[in-house]
Amino acid sequence: MAYDADNRPSTGEERQEQHEDTAHHQHAGAKSEADQTHHVDHSGHEEMFRRRFWISLILTIPVLVFSPFIQAQLGFSTPDFPGSRWIGPVFALVIFFYGGSPFINMAVPELRNRRPGMMTLISLAISVAFTYSLFAIFVNPESTFFWEMATLIDIMLLGHWLEMRSVRQASGALKELAQLMPDTAERIGHDDDVEEVPIDVLDEGDLVLVRPGASVPADGEIVEGRSDVNQALITGESKPVTKEPGDKVIGGTINGEGSLRVRVTATGDDTALAGIMRLVEEAQESKSDTQVLADRAAGWLFFIALGVAALTALGWLAARGFDLFVLERVVTVLVIACPHALGLAVPLVVAISTSLGARNGILMRDRLALEEARELDTVMFDKTGTLTKGEFGIVDVATSDGWDEEQALRVAAAAEGDSEHLIARAIRQKASERGLDLPAVSDFEAIKGRGVRVRWEGRRLYVGGPRLLEMLEIQPGRSLQAFATEAGDKAQSVVYLVDEDEVVAALALADIIRPESIDAVRRLKDLGVEVAMLTGDSEEVARAVAEELGIGTYFAEVLPENKDEKVAQLQSRGKRVAMVGDGINDAPALTRADVGIAIGSGTDVAIESAGIILVESNPMDIVRIFELSRATYQKMIQNLFWATGYNVVALPLAAGMLAPAGILLSPAVGAGLMSLSTIIVAANAQLLRRVDLSY
Repeated sequence: MAYDADNRPSTGEERQEQHEDTAHHQHAGAKSEADQTHHVDHSGHEEMFRRRFWISLILTIPVLVFSPFIQAQLGFSTPDFPGSRWIGPVFALVIFFYGGSPFINMAVPELRNRRPGMMTLISLAISVAFTYSLFAIFVNPESTFFWEMATLIDIMLLGHWLEMRSVRQASGALKELAQLMPDTAERIGHDDDVEEVPIDVLDEGDLVLVRPGASVPADGEIVEGRSDVNQALITGESKPVTKEPGDKVIGGTINGEGSLRVRVTATGDDTALAGIMRLVEEAQESKSDTQVLADRAAGWLFFIALGVAALTALGWLAARGFDLFVLERVVTVLVIACPHALGLAVPLVVAISTSLGARNGILMRDRLALEEARELDTVMFDKTGTLTKGEFGIVDVATSDGWDEEQALRVAAAAEGDSEHLIARAIRQKASERGLDLPAVSDFEAIKGRGVRVRWEGRRLYVGGPRLLEMLEIQPGRSLQAFATEAGDKAQSVVYLVDEDEVVAALALADIIRPESIDAVRRLKDLGVEVAMLTGDSEEVARAVAEELGIGTYFAEVLPENKDEKVAQLQSRGKRVAMVGDGINDAPALTRADVGIAIGSGTDVAIESAGIILVESNPMDIVRIFELSRATYQKMIQNLFWATGYNVVALPLAAGMLAPAGILLSPAVGAGLMSLSTIIVAANAQLLRRVDLSY
C-alpha cells in the first residue's frame, strides 16, 4: 500500500537499541557465574557459622555443668575427681579458638585498615573474658566466667548464622535468575538434524529448537513457530506473552505449548539475563546514603564503647576497687556495644528491595537512585515508547448506514492483506485482535501514493487516504466528514473504505496510548507526583496525548539534543525530576535528571546513563519505583532506630547505672539482648517482602 507523505504521519522520534560491550567475559555461562558469586558471598559463611555454632554449643554443655557459678545458682554439684577443675577451662579453650577464631580473624583487617568495627568489638569482648578467666583460675577459681565467654561465643555465632541466612535468602534473586537458564540447548544443523549441546558453545546465528515447556537457551529472534512465552521472572509480566516469527525472546524464559525455532542473537554475558544479574549484584553491593551513615555509626560505636568501658572501669574502681565485678561490667559494656544489628539494619533491606525490584522488572544500577526516588515530585516521560506504544494503530472507526464497525474492519483488513505499509499492518492487527475472519478478495492492485484496490464479492473496493478520494472524485457523507475533522483535530490520520463509488467507513489511526498509561498518571498524581511529557511530535499530537492522559505540562517538537534543557527548565522551578526515556537519544536528559529511568525494552538492560532500568516499557513500573523507594526507606529508618535505640538503652544498663536498684546485666545476658536486637531487625526487614507491586 502506498500513501503520500501527507497521509503518513511520523511519531517524530526514532528508537534504537544499545548493546553494551562485555567482551572481557566472552560466552561465560550466566548460571555458573551466579552460583559461584552466591556461594562465595553467602552460602560459605552461612555454613561455616552454622557448623561452628552447633559444635560450640555442644562443647558448652560441660563448661556449664562444671561451672562453680552455675552449680551454685542451680543447687547441684559434680563429682570431684583429679582434673575435674580443668574440664570447664579446657572445653572453654577449644570454644575460644574454634568458635571465636572467625571473629578474631575478621577483626584483623579492621585494625589493619584502622577502621575498627563490629568484629573488633566482639574479639575484644571474648578475649577480655577469656584472659581474665584464665587468670582467675589461679587466683579465685570460683570467680571465673568461662561459661559466660562460651555462651557469648555461641550467641554471636548464632546471630551471624542467622544474618548470613537472611542475607542469602534476600539475595536469592541471583540464584533464581541463574537457574532460569538451561544447561543445554537443541541446536539445529544445516541438514535440519538436531543435536543437544551445552549452552556455552552456542554462537550468534545458531538456530535452536525450543520445545513446548522448555526454557529458551539464549536471547534470539523467532524464525518459525508461534507460542505463549512466560517471562514473568525476568520482566515482571504476570501473563504469558504471545510470540511469533520476527519477535525477540529472552534467554531463560519458559516456552508455552508451541514449538519454536529461534535464531540466537546473544549468548553468555551478552544476554539480557546476564545483564540483569550483573545489575542486581551491583545494586546489592552499592551503598546508599543511609547505608553509609550506618557504616559510620558502627565505626563511631567502637570508640563510644571503649569510652563507656573506660568510664565504667574508672567509676567502679573508684567505688569499690579492682575485683571481678568491675571486669564483668567492662566486658558487658563491650558485648552490648557490638553493632551487630546496626551492621545488618540497612544491607538486609537493600538486598530484599533489590531482589523485590528485580522480580518486578525494576533493576537498580545505583542504589542512590532508588533512595532518592522517594523525594521526587515530578516525572518527565518521553512520550513515544513509554506512554505510547511507538507504533500506529486503529484508535476509532466510523461507518455509514448499512455498515457496522466489524464488517468495515474485516473488509479493510482483507483488502490490505498483501500490503506491508505500517498503516496496512495496523488495520490487520486490529482485525486480528478482535478475532475477525477475513473475507476473500482478489485482483489486488496498489495505487501509487493513494491506496489499494481489490475486488470483493464482484464489487470494486478501495482503501486509502484523502488523495484516494480526490482521484475517485467523491466525498464522504456528513457524519464521516465530521469524524475525519475531529480526528484531524487530534492529529490522527484517517483512511477511508470505499465500496464502488461510496465512502462506507473511516478509520482513525494514531500512535497508540498504552492502556497502563492512564492508570499510571492517575496513580502518580495520587502519590503527589506531577507528571510532565516531552516529545519530538507536533504541538497537535502532544496536546492530544496530554489531554487524553490528563497531563498538564508537556513540551512538543523537542529535538533529542534539547531534551535535557527541558529537564533543567523544570529543575530551575525547584522541582526534583525523574526522566523516563530510552537511554539513547535521551541520555543527556537522563543524566541531567535527579533520577534517570531508562527503558530496557526487554533485552537492552545495560544503559549507562540511568540509575534505574525498566526491563519492560510499562509506565506502571514508575509507580512501583516510588512505592518501593518509600517502603524501602521506611524499613531502613525503622531498623536504624531500633539498632541505635537498643544501644542507647542497653549501654547504661551494662555499665551498672541501675546497680543500686538491683538491675545488672551479665555478659551472657548482654549477648542475648544483642542477638535479640539482630533478630528483630532481620525480621522487620523481611516484612518489606509484603509490599505488593503486582498490580
